[in-house]
Amino acid sequence: MAWSLDKCDVDVDNKLGVVRPATELYSKEAVEALKAGKVIAVPTDTLYGFACDACSLEAVNRIYEIKGRKHTSPLAICVGDVSDIKHFAVTDHLPHGLLDSLLPGPVTVVLSRGELSALEKSLNPGLDSVGVRVPDCNFIRVIARGLGRAVALTSANLSGQPSSVCIKDFEKLWEHCAYVYDGGVLPSGRAGSTVVDLSRLGKYKILRPGSAKEETVTILDKHSLVEEAAAV
Repeated sequence: MAWSLDKCDVDVDNKLGVVRPATELYSKEAVEALKAGKVIAVPTDTLYGFACDACSLEAVNRIYEIKGRKHTSPLAICVGDVSDIKHFAVTDHLPHGLLDSLLPGPVTVVLSRGELSALEKSLNPGLDSVGVRVPDCNFIRVIARGLGRAVALTSANLSGQPSSVCIKDFEKLWEHCAYVYDGGVLPSGRAGSTVVDLSRLGKYKILRPGSAKEETVTILDKHSLVEEAAAV
């Protein structure tokens, strides 16, 4: 992906000792942190995010605490490859090739979890759907593959505050992370991913325009999906 390699004036002393470059050399360390129930901060193809093992209730709760986020706001998950999505959500109603056209990329697809989902019931309790990401970012995808389970992922900021395109943006929250992986300044602005609900057969609904709405709608139209009418 094409983010800038420029760093963002991080204190060279790195007083907390948590900052690492977001390179594959450090991916095993990141995986071990997630397996130990820790929270890490990572770059994606849109924004910096807090990540943890989606199967660890303690780690998931920790993310909510760090962000000051209400538990009624669901967390998305990240997987390493498009082919992994079917293990966590229902995909067999989707047109052939649709997910491969949308992902990897700056899109969150919302799908039904279904009865066979490998997700823990404790993640987003009460919801029968889940947002799934496959970012166009090698580092977080390598981590997800190494974990072998879904990674819970949400923006690295206090709830309601501007999103982070540089690790300096959330410096005050570093102390809550096992590691902070620096991928430089991300180019997306602060729009985040485009969120689209694909849970209904033949239909789609844009839940958040994000950074790739036009491209996403073009792909959905090519696969003959129809935009769901807004509720009156």
